[in-house]
Amino acid sequence: MDDTGTGLNTVTQDQVPFLGYPSSRQDDPGHLQCLIYLIPGNPGLIAYYEPFMKTLRQLLDEKEAVAGCRHAFHIYGRNLLGFQDGDHSPAFGTTTTSGTKTEPFTLEDQIRDVSDHLQQLNTSTLKTGQTFDQVILIGHSVGAYITLELFHRHHHARRVLHTTPTTTSNPPPDPLGTVPLTAAILLFPTISHIARSRSGQKLDLLRTTPFLDRAAHHIAKRFVDLCPGWLLSAVVRRVMGFPAHAVGATLQFLASRDGIWQALHLGKDEMRVIGEERWGEEMWVVQEMVEEEAEEEEGEDEGGVRGREGGEGKAGLGRTKFIFYFAERDHWVADECRDEFIERRRRQEKGRARVVVDEGGVPHAFCIHHSEFVAEKVKGWIGDIAGL
Repeated sequence: MDDTGTGLNTVTQDQVPFLGYPSSRQDDPGHLQCLIYLIPGNPGLIAYYEPFMKTLRQLLDEKEAVAGCRHAFHIYGRNLLGFQDGDHSPAFGTTTTSGTKTEPFTLEDQIRDVSDHLQQLNTSTLKTGQTFDQVILIGHSVGAYITLELFHRHHHARRVLHTTPTTTSNPPPDPLGTVPLTAAILLFPTISHIARSRSGQKLDLLRTTPFLDRAAHHIAKRFVDLCPGWLLSAVVRRVMGFPAHAVGATLQFLASRDGIWQALHLGKDEMRVIGEERWGEEMWVVQEMVEEEAEEEEGEDEGGVRGREGGEGKAGLGRTKFIFYFAERDHWVADECRDEFIERRRRQEKGRARVVVDEGGVPHAFCIHHSEFVAEKVKGWIGDIAGL
């Protein structure tokens, strides 16, 4: 991919770390080609999710092997911007010729970059040259917010696409509308009032304290740089108890030139942006898009929410668009905000959101120790969405 500009920074797209686990059936035109795209949380290193993605690949291989399965699932994901020094230039804090200093990427920058990458994957991934038939997004933490914002923008882009003629010389104003977004799985989502959570309160205090707002990333980076590598490794491995994949990702993050600054900058922007729920009713209720209007209505759920894992049956699962998986206790999600969100979904008669609240103690950072457990759940939800 070519370099792209984001604000004062130039993004080198082929330097953004990327993981891909395509289906062995990607050359078979007789199968529905489904892209499963993972959007990480903050810090946005896809390496944290490698065991999760590998396990999900194995589980979906089993589903594909079942007689009669006509789906081919392709799993992809990549870093958020700014966490790999090589993915941007110049370094953050560089004074440009105009006298302005470059800054890390904002939440809006991340949303736009994921949108662009989805469009690129949709048109260039399959060896047959075709585009995907379905795209399922998996968003973790702030990745869930990015996911919902993409669906919101996709909804409006689709409406424009179906009401405005497009040609080679007159392309669609937002190419995201050409991506077949189908459904989303939101893991430990931080989608409203993140600053009210226990950890959010601390980060918001940093954001609203002028000295810390300006200097926290310098202080943190200086402290890390003063620690010998063996000590950092020992702390991450033995004190924090991280497994090998998470140790490697964390040490890479801490050693990078700009990673700590990017994480804090993005986190502070999350505190500013992620407040009152910003999506209208059209996000959550049954929407008959232009291309779907002729379809016969199928049996709906009695409500938009199935209790805590509630109402497991198959009825209405074909219309499930969003699956939310909340922790019972999450230091990045305020209980009252989660409960208010669930109640709003429950009141919707034609809701397409299904909410699950974990009762097994899975933490917000599931990708450290609980990758296999969560992958099993996600496999089931993908099967529900696909009708398998």
